[in-house]
Amino acid sequence: MDVLQLVTTRRPFFHKQVEALERHGINCTVLEVPGGDEATRSPMAYLQFYTESLSASPWQYDLVHANYGLTAPMALAQPTRPVVLSLWGSDIFGQYDWLSRQCATLADEVVVMSSAMADALGEACHVIPHAVDFEQFEPVPTETAKQTLGWDDGKYHVLFPYDPDRAEKDHPRAVRVIDAVNERLDTPVSLEVVHGVAHDRVPTYMNAADALILTSTHEGSPNAVKEALACNTPVVSVDVGDVASLIDGAARSAVCADDEELTTELTATLQSSEAVHGRAAVEPLRLNRMAERLTAVYRSAIDRRCA
Repeated sequence: MDVLQLVTTRRPFFHKQVEALERHGINCTVLEVPGGDEATRSPMAYLQFYTESLSASPWQYDLVHANYGLTAPMALAQPTRPVVLSLWGSDIFGQYDWLSRQCATLADEVVVMSSAMADALGEACHVIPHAVDFEQFEPVPTETAKQTLGWDDGKYHVLFPYDPDRAEKDHPRAVRVIDAVNERLDTPVSLEVVHGVAHDRVPTYMNAADALILTSTHEGSPNAVKEALACNTPVVSVDVGDVASLIDGAARSAVCADDEELTTELTATLQSSEAVHGRAAVEPLRLNRMAERLTAVYRSAIDRRCA
């Protein structure tokens, strides 16, 4: 099967998705919107992408897969090939949700990352979260990872794995919580912002961290949580996306309703030495399983169009 993949930004989890699909016999050609990321692109970049999409002769493929809502109009512009639309989270909960919702009604099949997204969309869809690479994200001793990074052994280190300038990630809230935790513990707690780091180095940070904190206003299915759990790193988070189901079965991890709960749970997590068992919790999210499910969606879209 030959699939034209349209994407706004080639994030690491998207690379892994394409690689997994190709191992399952899906030949993928990827087109990326030019001109930076979603926050900085001009409308002209999407006009150029529209032209490039049609120049790629999408009718020569078996299917067009639009990854993220802003690519959907380009996929739907060609009338001859079935379209699968994958929504990632901010394209349903952000400012362009109206576009994603309209395009979802026109696509042959729709994929979302969590049941919360499915409920918000209100359309028939498949819940297939992005997967985690278990070979890349695997546990190593915390002290070994800390030594690699040169982190101070006399501190707790809590990971914030996002660009602090992204408002929806709510970095100021994470800072407030860490300040509050520091008031309760004798051992200092440092908030480690990890952004712009090569993806092959991220597992070292995940393993070096004593916990990961997530304070986002909204999420689909946050890969940072899955990657942390695959390294057996505990997660303390607000209740967004599918985090509650991801940490189900993982010790020393919690979803919280407010800053007080975040502070209390993170304090307890840092003081505990209980085994996390996070890797077992995200076992169903291996890459090969995600690829199998997406391949089935592709075949369903093709059969639907041919019916």
